[in-house]
Amino acid sequence: MKQKLYHIIFVLLLGLFSFYYTNKVIGFIRESDPIMKTIKKESNNHEISAINAKIKDNKIIPGVSGKKVDYDSSYQKMKKYGTYNESLTVFEEISPTISIDDYYDKYISQGSGIRNDVSLVFVVKPNDDITSVLDVLNQEKVNATFFIDGLWLDNNNKLVSTMKELGHQLEILSYNNRYEELYFSSSINYLKTFTNKDSKYCYAKYDSKEVLELCSKLQLHTIIPTILTGNYPYSDVKRKLTKGSIISFDINSSTNIELSTIIKYIKQKGYVINILDELLSEAINEK
Repeated sequence: MKQKLYHIIFVLLLGLFSFYYTNKVIGFIRESDPIMKTIKKESNNHEISAINAKIKDNKIIPGVSGKKVDYDSSYQKMKKYGTYNESLTVFEEISPTISIDDYYDKYISQGSGIRNDVSLVFVVKPNDDITSVLDVLNQEKVNATFFIDGLWLDNNNKLVSTMKELGHQLEILSYNNRYEELYFSSSINYLKTFTNKDSKYCYAKYDSKEVLELCSKLQLHTIIPTILTGNYPYSDVKRKLTKGSIISFDINSSTNIELSTIIKYIKQKGYVINILDELLSEAINEK
């Protein structure tokens, strides 16, 4: 009985040793392969370090993910191809150590500035008519982010569905100009029935403890615009436009008149206009 047990143990140990040895041999062969050597040699030309989010006082600026070469996945693809091929390199995304998603108690006032993009943000109050703004955005083939009042949402269901289909981002501003948690949360949930997306942002023109505390509690990022336009929005944009700008507009006659000119100016300066989700994303952008 003991001899049988010893025999079983010996066979198991032999199997484990064989498995370990085989893996070591395979690993050695792979590391010695010219394809793997080239992958590792060239990796420094492709890898990008992550950039941490920057915190200053009560504001935070998003970071940007980096990337590193996935040696094993790259090797497997190139081995099938038969030789080193840079286009077959596989990467892993490296997230920033400090991310905006760790801080909901800070204001976001701009994008990272790494990418050449900006965002247009429109503040929609209960009785606003946004028809002219939507017409201009459609003509210019631009998507924007709308912070809409919950009461406006109640009265404009069909338009909200259309805006979502057009690619605009929709977030809740308030409910009838008030920031009461019950109504605010209800509006967020109601908006989700149209967008099929969770809300991500709140809006404050200036430092607002009321807004920041409520939104932080709901794990929503609070936006303060980089450029808060007034009676002369074109002049405001022309004077302050930079990479990563969040440009805020009220719905009024000045916005309706000057919006098209503003968009053309932004494009002429070489900026791409994105919704907030894209502007503030910390994911690496290969474009």
